[in-house]
Amino acid sequence: MLSYVKGPDATLLEMTIDEGFRRTVAAHGDGEALVVTQQKIRLTWSELDARVEATARGLTGLGLGAGDRVGIWSTNNAEWIYLQLATARLGVVLVNVNPAYRSYELRYVLGKSGMRALFLREKDARSDYRSILEEARGGLECALRDVIYFEHPTWEAFLAGGRDFARAVIGPEDIANIQYTSGTTGSPKGVLLTNRNLVNNGWLIGERLRMSAADRLCSPVPMYHCFGCVIASMMCFLTGTTLILPAPSFDALATLQAVHEERATSLYGVPTMFIAELQHPEFGRFDLTSLRTGVMAGAPCPIEVMRRVMDDMHCREISIAYGQTESSPVITLSHVDDPVEKRVSTVGDVLPCTEVKIVSTETGQAMAVGEVGELCARGYMVMRGYDANPEATAAAIDAEGWLHTGDLALMHADGSLGIRGRSKDMIIRGGENIYPREIEEFLYTHPAIADVSVFGLPDEKYGEIVCAWVRVKAGASLHEEEVVQFCQGRIAHFKVPRHVRMVDAFPMTVTGKLQKFKMRDAEVEARGLRKAAAVRTA
Repeated sequence: MLSYVKGPDATLLEMTIDEGFRRTVAAHGDGEALVVTQQKIRLTWSELDARVEATARGLTGLGLGAGDRVGIWSTNNAEWIYLQLATARLGVVLVNVNPAYRSYELRYVLGKSGMRALFLREKDARSDYRSILEEARGGLECALRDVIYFEHPTWEAFLAGGRDFARAVIGPEDIANIQYTSGTTGSPKGVLLTNRNLVNNGWLIGERLRMSAADRLCSPVPMYHCFGCVIASMMCFLTGTTLILPAPSFDALATLQAVHEERATSLYGVPTMFIAELQHPEFGRFDLTSLRTGVMAGAPCPIEVMRRVMDDMHCREISIAYGQTESSPVITLSHVDDPVEKRVSTVGDVLPCTEVKIVSTETGQAMAVGEVGELCARGYMVMRGYDANPEATAAAIDAEGWLHTGDLALMHADGSLGIRGRSKDMIIRGGENIYPREIEEFLYTHPAIADVSVFGLPDEKYGEIVCAWVRVKAGASLHEEEVVQFCQGRIAHFKVPRHVRMVDAFPMTVTGKLQKFKMRDAEVEARGLRKAAAVRTA
């Protein structure tokens, strides 16, 4: 039997994000929509709609309309939600920017995205965003015209300058969101996601998790990521589920407190978040019995962690999701009533209206059930493509509409999937996708580095961490710590190598191709990482 499965048929929603949101406002106007604990904000659906309308008027006052692009570079806050919905109302394309970006990465996105306005904080405990932006803009010609800071006079002026707007003609196939993800070129690529992509992925996730207006979701995952702005907020917009944002960035204590005080029925997170919550010294004082379900995703999910979430956090219907930004993002998701063993050892079944096949990485032919190959997916959720990059789009989506994920997987006899690695050498650190080439390109700018190879190492906390092997130029001197210091503050913290090794040469094939697996194996042995490498994941 070949490794091919098609999810159950379903009637897809042929509506825009704004139409879906308005439907929920009409049905649940007095119900609680949004709770943002750090800002002490608590809004009903009708009150949220009023905030969205005011934000849409503000965008109109800036001269923005359908098809224009607006960036948001921020940790989680209420304004993120207002902008996500207001841009959708106007047909403006929202460009998500990772708040961990530093000037090197931000400059690239400013130059490529065509964003005309950018919303951000001035600073927080981690970063001075204003100074990073100023450094990134230095000498750069780009479309950026307006910069608005949250919790600042520019935000108040933005709202005060709002103007009435005519309802734009927006369709389900129109682009709503651009998310930057690393790719084979070594630079981030803008993933174009439509209203239809996002609405239906959010809706079908909610259906599989049995979410409704009676549910309350505590979501500590970042909004700039698909986990936050689709699996969490988009699902809530369409099902009437209350969205609870416990902190600007992940905080285990704040998350546990929010679940306890807000009586959350659902909790999201990447494995490292759940591990931090379970291991928190105050874990025992919180009542988590309100929890029913949730999603663990974004990185390989250790089986024993899943079991502890089900038992110690009372989250008996916890599910694992698998996907990627290019698939809006979820391809597979456990059912809440799947047997425990299936939910802890697989990434579940394909969502409705979704096809999956496993193919040979060499021939492209379908593999037999139980054999490992590349996972390919097809359906409503496949991105429109990469922004202004037809070559990369053609490499990712074939002529028959199959998205080639680059992930190695096997299909079980019942159609469920198990992820076994990546045919691309992407590193996933605590839910953050890291493409080694991007870090290598940056390290090549160091005047003493002749050659560099970056790869992932297993880690019990984050799943994977970054390691770099560096060859120094003849006559130059460079120490491991200097490499780390060169990266700090100039690239996102999660991309900074945890380990650096200075070498004279790299292992290669006879045809001159790098053998990163040999580097990884050598580091696993040298650093005593066998235990981390042996951790079982779904």
